[in-house]
Amino acid sequence: MQDVMGKIRNGVESLIVFFVCAMVALTFLDVIGRRLFGRPIYGANDITEHLMGLMVFAGLPIITAAGAHLTVDILDRVLDRPEFRFWKSIIALVVAAVLGLVSWLFLEHGINAGKISEVSQALRIPRQPIYFYMSASCALSAFMALIPVLTGSFRDRSGEETP
Repeated sequence: MQDVMGKIRNGVESLIVFFVCAMVALTFLDVIGRRLFGRPIYGANDITEHLMGLMVFAGLPIITAAGAHLTVDILDRVLDRPEFRFWKSIIALVVAAVLGLVSWLFLEHGINAGKISEVSQALRIPRQPIYFYMSASCALSAFMALIPVLTGSFRDRSGEETP
């Protein structure tokens, strides 16, 4: 199972690298076209906006599964003790609940975007699939946030799993 998860993670990371490279190339070519030829790439903002959404929400489940969200560690020395283990479960449940709520909101927004045929400004790219993608990513991330609670295996400050 770990091997399959590793391959999926490598595939998603490769996809993220592709999205970043595409954004860099598009921005570079847009600036060159704008400065040297007075002709920017039509719709570059739309494409960059969509690529950014794809990239961020592709990485969200990976970051959540790794327990690598940004944290404030003021109380970690106190809360990392075994008697405060319940605290990590509470935090994981709150993170899962927030991600679940965000998933639900993206789902609703996607449904509404389909009803009103919402599209991007310049290229008229439909927004509904992007919202559904974001919703699915948040739902998967919410599940990933619950895994430590279900398995009882959390990560300490160094990133090592603790039983």
